[in-house]
Amino acid sequence: MPEPLLELDGLEVAYDGVPAVRSLHLRVDRGEVVGLIGPNGAGKSTTLHAVMGLVRPARGEIRFAGKSIRGRAPEKVARAGIALVPEGRRIYPNLTVDENLRAGAYSRRDRGGVKQSYDKVLDLFPVLKERHRQTAGYLSGGEQQMVAMARAMMAAPKLLLLDEPSLGLAPLIVQQIRDLIVEINNAGTSVLLVEQNATMALSIAARGYVLENGGIVKDGPGQAMLADSDIQEFYLGVGEAGHRSFRDLKSYRRRKRWTA
Repeated sequence: MPEPLLELDGLEVAYDGVPAVRSLHLRVDRGEVVGLIGPNGAGKSTTLHAVMGLVRPARGEIRFAGKSIRGRAPEKVARAGIALVPEGRRIYPNLTVDENLRAGAYSRRDRGGVKQSYDKVLDLFPVLKERHRQTAGYLSGGEQQMVAMARAMMAAPKLLLLDEPSLGLAPLIVQQIRDLIVEINNAGTSVLLVEQNATMALSIAARGYVLENGGIVKDGPGQAMLADSDIQEFYLGVGEAGHRSFRDLKSYRRRKRWTA
C-alpha cells in the first residue's frame, strides 16, 4: 500500500462562526501529485492554510509523515518539510531574484545543502539563472510564479503546496508551469495542487478531489476524473452546461446530481 505523507481527517475550519471547510478527508501519498479543484470560495485556499498552520481548525486532524501537526506554528510546519506557494505569488518585489531564492532557505543551517538546493533550483528554472540579478518585481507574471516556486523549493520540502499557480497566466506559460510541477514531482517532492484550471491539475494528478461549499463532492484517479462527464460539463466546458452562462443553474444542477 502507498505510504501516506499528508492526511486530513474530518478537517473543519470556520471564520467568525461561518464554516469554510466541512468534514474534509484528503490524503497525499509519498511521491504523488494530488489535485484539489473547485470554484472560488469553495475552501481550497483555507485547506492549504490550515495545513500550513496559518488558520486554526475547529475540528479534525492533520497528520504529516504520521505525526499530528494540527495547531503547530507555521514556521514549525515549514521545518517539518512543508512549503507553500500562496495564491498571487507573494514574492518580495523589491528584492532581486537571487535574494528571493535565498530567503526561501532562511531557516536552514546546512550551508552545503543550501548551496546544493540553489544549484538544483537554477537547473530547474534556467530563466531565473539568467535573471538572478534582476529585481523580481519587474519580471513577467510567469517568471514571478517561477520565483515563488523556486523560493519554496529552497526549503527542500517533502511536500509542496501550490495555490493557483496558473492564475492569470497565458496558456503557453501555464503549460510551462505544469511541466515544472511534473519535474519537481519526478525529483521526489510530493505536491498538493489547488487549481481552478481543472484540465491542468487533473492531467498530472495521480488523484483528484472536487471541493464545493467547503466539502468534497467527488474524488478519484486524475485520468478517470478528466474523463468523467460531470467534471467535463461543470469544469472543463464540455457538454450542455459548458455552452451556457447560467451560473446559478449550473450550481443547482451540480449539487442536485452530486448529492443524489
